[in-house]
Amino acid sequence: MQEDFLHYLWKFKKFDFGNTRTTNNLKLSILDVGKHNHNSGPDFFNAKIEIDHQLWAGNVEIHIKSSDWYLHRHETDANYDNVILHVVWKDDGEVFRKDNSAIPTMELKALVHPDSFNNYKSLLQNGSKKWINCEKDFRLFDDFIMSNWLERVYFERLEKKSIKILEMLKTTGNNWEEVLFKLLFRNFGLKVNGDAFESIANSIDFKVIQKIGKSSFKLEALFLGQAGLLREDLDHAYFIALKVEYEFLKQKFNLDNSSVIAPQFFRLRPDNFPTIRLSQLAQLYSTLPHLFSGVIKCKSKEELYRLFSSATSEFWETHYTFKKNHKPRKKKLTQNFIDLLIINTIVPFKFCHLKETGDKETSETLEIIQQVKSEKNSTLENFNVLRPKTSTNAHDSQALLQLKNEYCDKNACLQCGLGVKLIQGLV
Repeated sequence: MQEDFLHYLWKFKKFDFGNTRTTNNLKLSILDVGKHNHNSGPDFFNAKIEIDHQLWAGNVEIHIKSSDWYLHRHETDANYDNVILHVVWKDDGEVFRKDNSAIPTMELKALVHPDSFNNYKSLLQNGSKKWINCEKDFRLFDDFIMSNWLERVYFERLEKKSIKILEMLKTTGNNWEEVLFKLLFRNFGLKVNGDAFESIANSIDFKVIQKIGKSSFKLEALFLGQAGLLREDLDHAYFIALKVEYEFLKQKFNLDNSSVIAPQFFRLRPDNFPTIRLSQLAQLYSTLPHLFSGVIKCKSKEELYRLFSSATSEFWETHYTFKKNHKPRKKKLTQNFIDLLIINTIVPFKFCHLKETGDKETSETLEIIQQVKSEKNSTLENFNVLRPKTSTNAHDSQALLQLKNEYCDKNACLQCGLGVKLIQGLV
């Protein structure tokens, strides 16, 4: 038994609502269950009840046993002085406020239908032996219920990503272009070099990008130099030219890369080498100085593919590193890579921008993310085994990752729309 189950029963009135009485047999009418409090203090604020025809307004505290009141030391905490009702699964003794006044108690155990409790136990029992608690029932959910819940958790994921974007917006003085620059930098680094690339972006005043942005060579020298990739003494004309340019830029703009995390090459496919990705970023910003407005205007996946059709400078068409060459090959951003940018950067960025600029319409972000194919990883493979074709596009895959991380892994079935349906016996 978890207190979350009791919170669910109280919040949604999932008990014999018409036959409630206090433990000392006074008639109890629940007029308003109050507002669920997820922080410290009583569990529900501003509830309204009537006990023996006397109206009470205040807070409600919920425990498995009455004695938990003392176990949690509520009798010494002034935050609980305004508790008007103690809701428990099992009453094992009277409890008192700090001023020694008795708190009315209501016992839930006899008021809950056995099916609800049994469904709850069935869902959460042997949780450590399951991949997700509802795995045996996952394929049984109605398509409409599944679709609605995945859309909701997808927007939860967007809201979570928006927190970081808004923090960045605040630190940049509401400079959306600079925020996009930093987000793109991080995601060009992917998982292995995400932190490193973000540290490179943070080490560069965005005004420098705006001043030299028309020259892909200067941008490439700046990015590679700040990444610490021009420190060696190599007898190569292009390397020497980049190094000379970087030293000039470093002095002119008072650049410092002492806090930059060194990017890694180890266990990366050559196309993901930092040299390649930084050159692509340089080309992108030199050819699209107003990238921000371009991103905002794009309404489809195809438009974004065209916008991000960036390649490397000519040197990197025959190199992955400065020390070794290979047969000429264009190294453009692939559609798979742009898909990752759309999922992790572009759609969250556009969603946040729409909200902050007063446009609450989110259908545009939904349409774009639904055009992108589903990601591939073991989590999504498992969901597709439990329910074939659950993840058909990036909207689904992002929603399922949010579902697994924030609900399934935390046993938060009572906050999950799917888990609640199972407990209610509606599946």
